[in-house]
Amino acid sequence: MKYFYKLFFVALLLFIFSYQSFASEVNVYTSRHYDSDESIYEDFTGLTGIKVNIISGKGKALMERLRLEGKNSPADLFITSDAGNLWKIQKDGMFREILSEKIVKTVPDSARGPNNEWVGIAKRSRVIFYNPERVKDIEIMNITYEDLADPKWKGRLVVRSSGNIYNQSLVASLISNIGVERTEKWAKGIVKNFARKPQGNDRSQILAVANGEADIAIANTYYIGLMLSGEKGIDQKKAAEKVSLIFPGQTDDGTHINISGVGILKNAPNPSNAEKFIEYLLTDKVQKHIVDNTYEYPIKSHIMPSKIIAKFGTNFKTDETYASDFGKYNSEAVRLMDRAGWR
Repeated sequence: MKYFYKLFFVALLLFIFSYQSFASEVNVYTSRHYDSDESIYEDFTGLTGIKVNIISGKGKALMERLRLEGKNSPADLFITSDAGNLWKIQKDGMFREILSEKIVKTVPDSARGPNNEWVGIAKRSRVIFYNPERVKDIEIMNITYEDLADPKWKGRLVVRSSGNIYNQSLVASLISNIGVERTEKWAKGIVKNFARKPQGNDRSQILAVANGEADIAIANTYYIGLMLSGEKGIDQKKAAEKVSLIFPGQTDDGTHINISGVGILKNAPNPSNAEKFIEYLLTDKVQKHIVDNTYEYPIKSHIMPSKIIAKFGTNFKTDETYASDFGKYNSEAVRLMDRAGWR
């Protein structure tokens, strides 16, 4: 009998140890590719004792991995850089409701998914970059997204391909605001105004404007922050200094706003730790770290953007379209862009 109790005691200790080890971690699948995020993970572990295990990859690849893993996925959290991708995971029934009042009260309605199954942790604006030596002030003043379809921009515009989720979400927001018919007419005008076949990332579009290959470009603001910081090299810094940007829609619906966001997986093995991690991402300290290192905008309105980004303006009018609409109209946006010849 004494031997039995010893075995029972040892088994109990092993169970407690394994449970504590299991409970002291959080598994994060993320498509954010910022070296500066590493210090966030390390700081969270130092504060809570919860180890952050990272699986990093492209958004599409991680979403496919989650689908293949199904109920056996070890993922607690999925972090990605566009609301459209978050919508797709939610549509597949893979997220659970975020119950933390601290999270829900911090993140505005427009940056949360249906049933609070995902939330934004940072914002990014899609704006118009232009070459001030080739574009007159009167041409660009009070410009809207719809104005980009004007024939006066023929052969002067560059933008990424229709396969880019940022562009899909911009088109989806237009569908939400002005309907399919007007948006399709706009997209056809955009295609006619291309200076070249869509190619490269957002920095490629900014570089094209700086190098005189085009006069205007559509891109996210944080790319100019990365370039001006010198992080991408002196050549890109010099190129970025040649361009200006303007926030479109100031006399209309406002500038398009997307998010970096996160959701907790339905079968998350560590849901409590996952909520703690999201709460941590929304603290003032981490919000400031994000904007100063990735040049995005904060979710919390009282946090100022980085000095590099703030110099372009902080009080611009933003489009209040719900980020969930970007996913809701994504399929329609893709079909529309295909019909318009936007490849």
